[in-house]
Amino acid sequence: MPSEYSRHTIMTTDRKTSFNLPDDESTFERSCCPITNGLDIFGDKWTLLIIRDLMLGKRRYQHLISSPENIASNILADRLKRLQLAGLINRRAYQQNPARYEYVLTEKGKDLKPVLEAIIGWGKKHYPDTAVFAPFISSSTTGR
Repeated sequence: MPSEYSRHTIMTTDRKTSFNLPDDESTFERSCCPITNGLDIFGDKWTLLIIRDLMLGKRRYQHLISSPENIASNILADRLKRLQLAGLINRRAYQQNPARYEYVLTEKGKDLKPVLEAIIGWGKKHYPDTAVFAPFISSSTTGR
């Protein structure tokens, strides 16, 4: 592992998960392009849907797993860990025995709302029969 990287560990209910992340946020793995760095965090087909669901008010794993896109549980668990490491969400316990957690967006995560609204605007323009979920309706469909 290069010296500019450090090992970061997240504790889950059953094990530790470790990732390599740059020590300094100004150190970029692939490129200094902001699009590249954003896509490294949320560029797969599931992550923005998880962020969407969190913005829609879902907080708990069982609510996130029940979204209509049918994300697999192992993919959801992995993306939640990645989002937490990236500083887009926080995980907090809401029950002790058995341990259960909820997920909430950080300010950094909430800052993705205009990105989702832009995607919604593009989607509505090119796929007009799609449905927009409630919190996004007013700003993305009325142009506000």
